[in-house]
Amino acid sequence: MPLLRADLEAANYSVATLSGLWGPEADAALRRNQRVPALRALAALRGRLGRDEPSATLAQLFVLGLPVTRGALSKALPNLGAAGAVTLGLVAPVGDDDDAAANAGDDAGENALLRPLVELRPYSFVDAHGAGSWWITSDLGELVLGHALGESHVLGVGGASLTLSGLLLPSPVDTALDLGTGCGIQALHASRHARRVVATDISVRALELAALNAALNGVTNIEFRLGSLFEPVAGERFDHIISNPPFVITPRAEGVPSYEYRDGGLVGDALVESVVRGAAAHLTPNGVAQLLGNWEYRAGQDAFDRLAGWLEPESGAETGSAAAGSAATGPASADAPGRDDLAGAVSGAAASTALDAWIIEREVQSPELYAETWIRDGGTRPGTADFDRLYDAWLDDFAVRGVTQVGFGYLLLRRPDADRPASIPALRRLERLHGGLGHNPDGIGSHLAACLAAHDWHAALPDDDLVYATLTVASDVTEERHFWPGQEDPTLLTLHQGGGFGRSVSLDTALAALVGACDGELAVGAISGALAELLEVSERDLTAELLPRVRELLDDGFLLPPELRA
Repeated sequence: MPLLRADLEAANYSVATLSGLWGPEADAALRRNQRVPALRALAALRGRLGRDEPSATLAQLFVLGLPVTRGALSKALPNLGAAGAVTLGLVAPVGDDDDAAANAGDDAGENALLRPLVELRPYSFVDAHGAGSWWITSDLGELVLGHALGESHVLGVGGASLTLSGLLLPSPVDTALDLGTGCGIQALHASRHARRVVATDISVRALELAALNAALNGVTNIEFRLGSLFEPVAGERFDHIISNPPFVITPRAEGVPSYEYRDGGLVGDALVESVVRGAAAHLTPNGVAQLLGNWEYRAGQDAFDRLAGWLEPESGAETGSAAAGSAATGPASADAPGRDDLAGAVSGAAASTALDAWIIEREVQSPELYAETWIRDGGTRPGTADFDRLYDAWLDDFAVRGVTQVGFGYLLLRRPDADRPASIPALRRLERLHGGLGHNPDGIGSHLAACLAAHDWHAALPDDDLVYATLTVASDVTEERHFWPGQEDPTLLTLHQGGGFGRSVSLDTALAALVGACDGELAVGAISGALAELLEVSERDLTAELLPRVRELLDDGFLLPPELRA
């Protein structure tokens, strides 16, 4: 693996290099699964230079999925060599007798063609710890395969992966768990803030690729374990649990593919419920779990009512998900627990601890749009008999449970410290934020951490103490004022958040004045008293009116407590 890493570094095989090879329009086309613009750009580059650039050879092979000659690959990977790439399982000779050709090793002709067996893409990011880059291997996608994905397909870095990695709290921890690691991208991110990471998956293939990715990038603090959900970590607790679980709601019907990377094998949204209910038993005090998920809106029942039920402590041995998914089965390797055992495994881990929860719904889809999205995701093309058959199966499945919409969002769960005073209530924040996010160049995880810290700070303070606090306005906050022509007083006051979730909050005159006076020197009570005198109202009544709003602004990151001042 060090030889491959050295070659990729020498070739400058990076996101910036690929963009430079074929330009932004070809980049955009590749995101639409179209490679012709990139191929034309590489051909033009080859014509100008009269030779193959190592980065172009690697891009053609591992990104565009097209064969290259053995000689070209040996030049692009001079330390590893083409024979070494064959040995690592990255490429194989083109032809009917691939095994025989592979055994030919260095004796094979320089013009013999080699085809990719995996995608090997550069990946770059910025998080709270700074800029970073890795190389990530995954299974070949639909563009290269030319047909629907296999059920054991290991996905690379997709949109959900990027979303979750951007959400991760960056606080240093001792232990982290990546539940359902896939290609290992979340475990790699966790390795930047955790001393030790455990990554689990039900797929042997996923663990092989994840381990390869860790080794390729020189990351040594990740341990990989085979098994379903929490089974491989029975009896263990972690400071940070991260999961991009297989949350896609898929009909449990004959003839419907069940993809390991996205389908959990349970009915409806029971897989996400299982992870939520199982988290408490595997979190240390003040430990945090972060995951993505789907949840169903059912006729006569708001999805948030169902989510709130998942957060309640278990009263019996069997979880609701176990009952809901008792008929669910899915593929498993001979060495891995089957998915019919999944709900029971989580049930056994359920605890009676009530977790703090901050759940943010980012999107809702109709059953029809949801079905179309995920049928197409598997590589089945619209307008075919297979697509229509699967569409029927999805709508039939939703109809059985009376599903009217499907929500998608973020879940942040925290196990409270046993020493938390009973006077401090559990955090239960369920909200819908369907708009765009603010500007968060290093991800939104730092914002989430700051909001949690601010909440914990003010939740421990009764109103009689909060009035003595000196607060400041966050640096990304601006105020917008609207006036009627010719009028001195504004008719509309709004605070806007530049980062975080990009929230906007309407203000009245008193709250706007209080926020404007929060300079870190004046106490909240002193500001309120001055405003009461200016507005000729009761100081007691005005303070009682303002303090709940102040707490909300602290929760949302508009105001900062003394501990979080820059």
